[in-house]
Amino acid sequence: MTDTIRPGGLWVYCERGGGGVRPVAFELLGQAARLAKAMGCPVTAALVGNPEGAESLARYGADAVLCAACDADQPDELVQAGALAALVEKYRPAALLLGATAFGRSLAPRLAARLNTGLTADCTGLDVDPETGLLLQTRPAFGGNLMATIVCPDRRPQMATVRPKVFPVPAPDMTRSCPVIVEQSPAAESAVELIERIASGGGVNIGDADVLVSVGQGIGGAENIALAEKLAKKLGGALSASRPLVDAGALPYARQVGQTGKTVSPRLYIALGISGAIQHMAGVAAQTIVAVNTDPDAPIFRYAQYAVRCDCGAFLREMMERIGN
Repeated sequence: MTDTIRPGGLWVYCERGGGGVRPVAFELLGQAARLAKAMGCPVTAALVGNPEGAESLARYGADAVLCAACDADQPDELVQAGALAALVEKYRPAALLLGATAFGRSLAPRLAARLNTGLTADCTGLDVDPETGLLLQTRPAFGGNLMATIVCPDRRPQMATVRPKVFPVPAPDMTRSCPVIVEQSPAAESAVELIERIASGGGVNIGDADVLVSVGQGIGGAENIALAEKLAKKLGGALSASRPLVDAGALPYARQVGQTGKTVSPRLYIALGISGAIQHMAGVAAQTIVAVNTDPDAPIFRYAQYAVRCDCGAFLREMMERIGN
């Protein structure tokens, strides 16, 4: 064990994708830096694979980088779970955060089972109990009808996956640097044979959009959905939807915002005919929300900076006329 990484630290697993470290890792490093001050511990970024580019993680809050080197170019969940478990058992962190990506949601429970510890999945909030120093992990519960805060007092590490885009990416501090420790991962055979990775083709990623025009049950039919998509394109954004419209087949699942869809954080979110149930709003972290609804008691108005009480079709036609068809 090195003097750089001591027991009791706060770790962030940094998942890699085709373009390098995924943005959710930077989001978590920023939050980990905040939490670590309250916990009185350092932040360690954990990688599996090669240490290439590891030093840059210091800019986002890492005090050290711990890399489990392995032979596989693209280690799968089973290989990564074994490599991370070995690191955790050696260095004994107090808490470990992972992004709730498709890969992270598969990796985290495998790792928790190996370590015989608890896991809070799909968190939307993190904090530290000032009295006990325990990690407070908040997530939607009971179908999104309430928010539950969960603690893990008896097992270590405390583990949580956090939805991408819940927290902002911190501004990088180019003056920061940190040590990089490389540990050889124990040889492990996987039951999975990776044949090929196929990137999703051509679809719009609503999680990347700065402007979203989102439609719900009150949109008023296919004609208005088409108008909403035209408005989104005019504003340089994308079309998204609430779950009922996706369940009805009006739009594909990739466009769904909410607890069971994607978490989004655009600069502008125009909600058309969306009631604003907590299941939907759990996935919305927009800077500005414009809500259009005919129901004066719609919960969406409690979240919106701008509230428009009118028919969605009338609103869309007026908007298109004003900005030019």
